[in-house]
Amino acid sequence: MNVQHLRVFLLALLTLVLMACSGPRVMMPTPNIHVGDSDHEIYTGLPDELKSNEVPLFYITDRVPEKDENGKLKYGYLRSPSLAFGSTVVNLGEQISWEELLAASRAGKRIKDVKMSVENITEIVRSADTPLPYVEIDDVIVELPEYVEKRAAAADVFRKVLVQQLALTPRKEVFIFVHGFHNDFNDAAFAMGELWHFLGRVGVPIIYTWPAGYPGLFGYTYDRESSEFTIYHLRQVIELMAGFPEVEKINLIGHSRGTDVVVSAVRELSIEARAKGLSPRKVYKLNNLMLAAPDLDAQVAAQRLIGDHIAWSADRVTIYTSPADKAIGWSGKLFASPKGRIGNLQVSDLPEELRIGMERSSANFSIINFRSSSDKSATNADRFGHSYFRNAPTVSSDLILMLRDDLDPGPPGRPLEYLGSKFWLVPPGYPANEPRPGSAG
Repeated sequence: MNVQHLRVFLLALLTLVLMACSGPRVMMPTPNIHVGDSDHEIYTGLPDELKSNEVPLFYITDRVPEKDENGKLKYGYLRSPSLAFGSTVVNLGEQISWEELLAASRAGKRIKDVKMSVENITEIVRSADTPLPYVEIDDVIVELPEYVEKRAAAADVFRKVLVQQLALTPRKEVFIFVHGFHNDFNDAAFAMGELWHFLGRVGVPIIYTWPAGYPGLFGYTYDRESSEFTIYHLRQVIELMAGFPEVEKINLIGHSRGTDVVVSAVRELSIEARAKGLSPRKVYKLNNLMLAAPDLDAQVAAQRLIGDHIAWSADRVTIYTSPADKAIGWSGKLFASPKGRIGNLQVSDLPEELRIGMERSSANFSIINFRSSSDKSATNADRFGHSYFRNAPTVSSDLILMLRDDLDPGPPGRPLEYLGSKFWLVPPGYPANEPRPGSAG
């Protein structure tokens, strides 16, 4: 087999693996920290509007709008030059009560699966096509006012509905989830809907869904190009959210290929802010920057995180890795990453430049290693080991402790196993035998 044939084989294999990893349709296993929590203290104080099996989400997308067989709105894999802002609802369970959902949300082993569905996809407003038309005056590019005004008007419409949702929560922050390869609109909605539910329904959940999901052998290459296309738009979204005075904190959550989108957008914004002598962390209100199973070359990741100072661009930067992640492993083979992909490296295999940079860094930056032997339930649910952030009750527990309770790694709140410097391991049964911190919401 020559090199070209080998690359085609690897591309086909990677496409099949990642296609198989996408699209959870039943609610994730109960995080360990919620098992047996009969008091459901994290849901105390929720307004009645949020006590339902329906999970309201906002979405932002540069997918082209389409119609399904019933004439209802959906979004496909084609790329749109404009951003759409909208709302949707994820149903956790079919016609079950709030009390029944709570019971399922504390069960270590459920009697039956909680099936999920997406309903009521409603586009609220659409922004102007990008890039905006411009003129050059004295070597300065000036975007045409009428298009700038259209973009500002769309932002104002979205801001008003976002503020209404923020009024339902004491946490004036947003959680933005950016999905990976081959994920469709529903996949992104399911992932954010269930995670937000287990976060205690605090803050406002938003899915940023980019044009992924091209069918066939070259789906991965199309989606990879789409991930480059969408960086410009995600950058605009972060700027937009940061400009809303009602939003106090922004949490970015990337998975798989979506981590490259997140990192690239933050990198560009960080460079721009620092060129003006400003702190990107303060300008863009970035609280948590979380990368789960990142499909990033390890050396590229080192350059961006340390060299481009992305590690200093948020209050907390967290990377989850797993040596058992077969999808990331095949990606490393396809792209011939000499030091591997950051998403499946063990701490001992990190490139020296990243290790030294992290050890010297004053940034709140950590790499957390997950080994499949620590959580058999994750192995059973995902044979490719790529979706452990939702399938492993140990890892999802750590996500919640970080995002909901705003905790750094280490006992007593997040009793991860310390591996040295900024490196941690998710131990079996995590976070067993540790007191649960009180809800921050």
